[in-house]
Amino acid sequence: MNWFVGLGIAGLVLLVLSLIFDGILEGLFGGVLDGLFDGLLSLPVIAGFVSMLGFGGAIALGTTGLGVTGATAIGVVAGVATGWLTWKLSSALMREQGAAAPRGDDLVGGSGSVVTAIPAEGYGEVLVHLAGQPLKLAAKCSVPVARGAEVWVESVLSATSVVVRPVED
Repeated sequence: MNWFVGLGIAGLVLLVLSLIFDGILEGLFGGVLDGLFDGLLSLPVIAGFVSMLGFGGAIALGTTGLGVTGATAIGVVAGVATGWLTWKLSSALMREQGAAAPRGDDLVGGSGSVVTAIPAEGYGEVLVHLAGQPLKLAAKCSVPVARGAEVWVESVLSATSVVVRPVED
């Protein structure tokens, strides 16, 4: 039984080390093991397998009369199940992606207000909202627009400037 408990503890220690030194083992061998530790043979999967092999075997040995061979078989089944579950969970977490970052084209059709008056020839400034965040941009318009007027964004000239038109009442 001591061997099984020792394996369980060794698996937990390996799991803690894989969390603390994430990626170091993969880098120790200079890329020779590239891809080997990604996925099914990752350190968390191996740690889960070894830990459940040990603890599952210890529980089976202590509660049943199967003997060492039967306890090892139960531990291997529990270890494989835990390793597979760890692999699937980590794969799902790695696939998780957030929403796409907002782009400048998302401003087109949006409204804003003039911060600095826009002359007929030249630039002024407008305050628009992109993804809920206020954004102050240089603005150009074919007609003069007074400070405080509401405008719509017609097009995006660059990352910091737009073409607007006044909202007509």
